[in-house]
Amino acid sequence: MNALVTGGGGFLGGAIVRMLVARGDRVRSLSRQHYPALRALGVEQLQGDLGDVASVETACQGCAVVFHVAAKAGVAGRYADYHRANVVGTENVLAACRKQGIERLVFTSSPSVVFDGRDIEGVDESVPYPDHYHAAYPQTKAQAERLVLSANGPTLATVALRPHLIWGPGDNHLVPRILARGRAGKLRKIGRGDKKIDSVYIDNAASAHLLACDRLTPGSPIGGRAYFISNGEPMPMWELVDRILAAGDLPPVTKSVPLWLAITVGWVMERSYATFRPDSEPPMTPFLARELATSHWFDLSAARRDLGYVPLVSITEGLERLRESLHTE
Repeated sequence: MNALVTGGGGFLGGAIVRMLVARGDRVRSLSRQHYPALRALGVEQLQGDLGDVASVETACQGCAVVFHVAAKAGVAGRYADYHRANVVGTENVLAACRKQGIERLVFTSSPSVVFDGRDIEGVDESVPYPDHYHAAYPQTKAQAERLVLSANGPTLATVALRPHLIWGPGDNHLVPRILARGRAGKLRKIGRGDKKIDSVYIDNAASAHLLACDRLTPGSPIGGRAYFISNGEPMPMWELVDRILAAGDLPPVTKSVPLWLAITVGWVMERSYATFRPDSEPPMTPFLARELATSHWFDLSAARRDLGYVPLVSITEGLERLRESLHTE
């Protein structure tokens, strides 16, 4: 099978690429830059921008399936930047799939597309999109997800996966930030600190994408649907943070701040950065404060039933692998 992975050099994209290569598929990656690790795997690399129609069309040529993983993520920043990468980029991928006659598109979405600032506890995929978003990332990802799901039809089958808090060895986002702030003594629990969250180990998130791909054909029952993906082991947010800190030989978080104060500080930081440091991300925003102080865990019944999804690596085993990787860096 010829597969295109947008963002194949990223954390999740790279894991999907490795799994595809391991089972014998031919893989192409579309990213902003070239990656030595992909070259070592024999992956064809194309350098380009999702916002450029020609780059996306060229990348899609000759492919049987597209894994659209690339996106602009973050908790703050210019809306136009998020819209170009996440909405326009997805429109270009869909147009290229139609033009090239590609029959399958697996889209990486996010559970944040249904986050309205309140607790999300054990919900399934019937939970609606909110009327209002607190940040550009979930707003534009929701627009992109809707585009993908509405594009499902007799010639192009589409599916969206919503992995939550992906982590593990090689993580270039969540784990490094937790460890860096832990070393600097800048981590604070927000609110009561007992709200449960789901997360997903990197290998489980990647395998879910391959499972979706293998079950996706025009007319298949998973076409046009979204699926929550996690380890299915909800635990208090700060327990997970403390266990990641322990993997890096750092002490647990002991200090806390009330939610109202975190939101206020986040509001000031968000506006200050927008004015004076627009290309940098503030350490706190109102959106992030609400995320850190609310529950986020999901019913995985649909993914288990329709995709055959089973998390193969537990959180405990994943943390052991993370510790080993951190001690060999």
